[in-house]
Amino acid sequence: MTTIALIVAAGSGERAGGGLPKQYRPLGGVPVLRHCLKPFLDHPRIDSVGVVIADGHQDLYASATAGLSLLDPVIGGAERQESVRHGLEALASHAPGTVLIHDAARPFVPAAVIDRVLDALATSPAAVPVLPVVDTLKRGHGGVVSETVSRDGLWRAQTPQGFRYAEALAVHRAAVDAPPATDDAALAERAGLPVALVEGSEDAMKLTTGDDLARAEARLSGPLETRVGTGFDVHRIGPGTSMILGGVSIPHDGALVGHSDADVALHALTDAILGAMADGDIGAHFPPNDPQWRGASSDRFLADAVRRVAARGGRINHLDLTIICERPKIGPNREAIRARIAEICGVHLERVSVKATTTERLGFTGRQEGVAAQAVATLLLPAPGTADV
Repeated sequence: MTTIALIVAAGSGERAGGGLPKQYRPLGGVPVLRHCLKPFLDHPRIDSVGVVIADGHQDLYASATAGLSLLDPVIGGAERQESVRHGLEALASHAPGTVLIHDAARPFVPAAVIDRVLDALATSPAAVPVLPVVDTLKRGHGGVVSETVSRDGLWRAQTPQGFRYAEALAVHRAAVDAPPATDDAALAERAGLPVALVEGSEDAMKLTTGDDLARAEARLSGPLETRVGTGFDVHRIGPGTSMILGGVSIPHDGALVGHSDADVALHALTDAILGAMADGDIGAHFPPNDPQWRGASSDRFLADAVRRVAARGGRINHLDLTIICERPKIGPNREAIRARIAEICGVHLERVSVKATTTERLGFTGRQEGVAAQAVATLLLPAPGTADV
């Protein structure tokens, strides 16, 4: 079955500044669009790649894509949804089985994300890569908070979004006179098509503002060096019926006690990442005497550390966690903990190691008075001096 990647590059990119539309701005000396095309042109499961461009951008496009093997460019419309429809219509003569629709503003999509989207299309007519929403969400009016919105079940959608071609074309044709949607998956949802969620990646950052371009430039402006950090945390056990370890609630005849949810595993990982960046520790960023963090879910702390890595133009290479306790038994929960950590950090599961050990009934963990965790984080960061943009 033929798969075509359709890159949508018809926007003006005004918020990024700099005069040129952002998809044609230089990034590491190479146009953003060319960076965006490379993961798809290099991917063994993508048969062809096409681009939708704005009328008037033909010369910019020709310069940015010189020497690349691409389908003929398609002229887009006034809005993104119209541009995608034009691109899909132009693919009809190629009769693809599946199509990936990707924004040209995301130049660093990992091959693993493309694989996960394509794998999902084997059983679903549509698939979208997502990352969990870990920040507290507020709704406000007139500059004042009106309510706190639950994060439960909320995800940040990324691209490429994958579709069986026939369904993609049909939902876009049906939406010609409908209100515009914010992404292509929303049109599938309106049509009643199931849309599979797959793991996205923080690496697939979207370039919207000038600051985004600066961070992307930092990522490419110099050699990445390997940095290693360690983290260690302890919390005592108190009354309760479950404890949170690695972002997973585990039934137990006791709970960990702390100012937040006392997740020693995520606290140790957070400190390991901060340590690798030489960026203080968890207490410096989230003081234990600050009431706003009372009972807070520790995934927020870890996600903040991950965002700091991305802001420095770096990425997480590997996380190694050891949980030290007699009980609860970690083995039956190991894979759930690995998966949750990978989800929070936006990394592939193979980059997360979770182990457990006991102290042979010695010390406070041996007496089941508390649980400890130690972690090692390996990061790739721009060499000092190359990320200050």
